[in-house]
Amino acid sequence: MDLSRFPRRRYTSFATPIEFLPNFTRALAASCPDGAAPRIWIKRDDMLGLFPGGNKTRKLEFLVADALAQGADTLVTCGAPQSNHCRITLAAAVKEGLKCRFVIEERVPNSYDPNASGNNFMFRLLGVEAITVVPGGSNMAAEMQKVAEQVQGEGRKAYIIPGGGSNAIGGLGYVACAQELQQQLFDEGIAIDRVVVGSGSSGTHGGMVAGFLGNNIRIPITGIGVSRDPADQAPLVLKEAQAVLDLLGVKLQVKPEDVQCVGGFWQPKYSVPNARMVEAVQMLARTEGIPLDPVYTGKIMAGLIGMARQGAFRKDENVLFLHTGGLPSLHAYEKEVLGDGKGLPA
Repeated sequence: MDLSRFPRRRYTSFATPIEFLPNFTRALAASCPDGAAPRIWIKRDDMLGLFPGGNKTRKLEFLVADALAQGADTLVTCGAPQSNHCRITLAAAVKEGLKCRFVIEERVPNSYDPNASGNNFMFRLLGVEAITVVPGGSNMAAEMQKVAEQVQGEGRKAYIIPGGGSNAIGGLGYVACAQELQQQLFDEGIAIDRVVVGSGSSGTHGGMVAGFLGNNIRIPITGIGVSRDPADQAPLVLKEAQAVLDLLGVKLQVKPEDVQCVGGFWQPKYSVPNARMVEAVQMLARTEGIPLDPVYTGKIMAGLIGMARQGAFRKDENVLFLHTGGLPSLHAYEKEVLGDGKGLPA
């Protein structure tokens, strides 16, 4: 799969590390029936550039390059109140000398606080030009188009980046990740039996599926939903993966069996804490010193833990967890994460 014909900005000068998690693996085994837990590895995409980076950094390498190629001077994107995607997009804009505007969707009513810590603090620190707040369920494409028209009315040129950077161009970032991972596993002699990723706006999961299919990487990918259960999530991932393959000119058809989604760990609602997330965040932090965020990676790891306890993995299986970042939002949930999870939904 040839990515060289697409413009790309490089925001990370190294391959993100793959690490074995021995302490976490032991703790997980101790909590599983008969100690039957897989060996857990982690790929540290939380260490990507545009610090503190995450999966959006990979997507923005291609999206921002496309914006620059089109002569844009302003990036317009959208997300939830503690959006990692918005924060990393703003960091890319700063690095490239561009302006940046957000549309923030209050998926939980009255949840946006401009003076909050976490990513909201980062928005202010990095100098976002303007933020428009809209109710949950708004047509975000239409709302971003309104902002782009405002920019145009000021004699400038906007480039709209969809939520999560999830379109075919953004998905190229995780084709690149698939290729990077393939080379690492070969170089380091690591045999991975399954990859676990987050599945939300679908760009990371879909890009990985496309990258694995196109590069003949025969490792199953399991996507843990952070906002939808499989019936709603899987079609989005399939559509994204197919769009990426089509953009690359790869003559492959993504089949339903190529997309595995798991639900049930994100409730009661997107970004609302639950007890399993609290357990997962504390468990990785206190066994390996690696922080997760409460909205995405905490719930994804809760899904991995839950699947292990349900017997979904073999005892001798090597499972790779893709850490997609999100550190700043952790600080906006300090009370919930430091609690014991009691009183929170399971």
